[in-house]
Amino acid sequence: MNQTNQMNQMNQTKVSAYVIAYNDEPNMRPCLDSLRWVDELIVVDSHSTDATAKISQEYTDKVFQHEFHGFGRLRNEAVAHATHEWVFSLDTDERATPEIRDEIRRVLEEGPKADAYFVPRQNFFLGRQIRHCGWYPDYRQPQLFRKSRLRYREEAVHEGFELNGQAGYLREHVLQYPFRDVNHYLEKMDRYSGLMAERMAKQGRRFRPHQLFTHPTFTFFKMYLGRGGFLDGTPGLILSGLYAYYTFIKYAKLWELVREKGDLVIW
Repeated sequence: MNQTNQMNQMNQTKVSAYVIAYNDEPNMRPCLDSLRWVDELIVVDSHSTDATAKISQEYTDKVFQHEFHGFGRLRNEAVAHATHEWVFSLDTDERATPEIRDEIRRVLEEGPKADAYFVPRQNFFLGRQIRHCGWYPDYRQPQLFRKSRLRYREEAVHEGFELNGQAGYLREHVLQYPFRDVNHYLEKMDRYSGLMAERMAKQGRRFRPHQLFTHPTFTFFKMYLGRGGFLDGTPGLILSGLYAYYTFIKYAKLWELVREKGDLVIW
């Protein structure tokens, strides 16, 4: 194998990782520590007011500031900074394990069979691994992918993706600690429920008063009974209740938005 071919092969196994962040100082070091093995580390911050950007600069000189116009657009902007074909996505509340590091290296060295890979996540809440409630294996968008084959839909929250190629699944996990405690859940819920209500309003979703009761009730019983949250003990009960509350607030905010537009009859 000549030197040019060797260089091309090496480039095909290099990985750029990106992290999008905003005011998440407590998570930055554990998250970025878990990515020391990647060939390029990119942090896209949305003008945090805490030490998020300063901590990020301890790990990489590729820290960029972007205005927040929804998670889908922000992810696309982060990917645009990557200089390698293979990209690994990790959120600030996630940790890349040595096992997923080794599996990624092995897959790329042996020749990937897919263009994007979903990664299972082990979630922890209130000091316990949540194995039910729909929280395991908890695949989100593909977390390892060819940058030329995947693009995120530019949605404000819970963004989808478009893949020009084949998807596969990795076996090893990343760890996720999405909420430090109940108060942290409520803080994140306030932001996400507002973004989701705005998304629904833009989609032309109409509000119906029964949604304030039926949708939270359905969410609770789906998580706690249908998805086995009762097997996760008290944290599973609390988590199911919190998601029901999030659903209620989401529709309450939708009511506010459509009322302003005059799209419903107010009770």
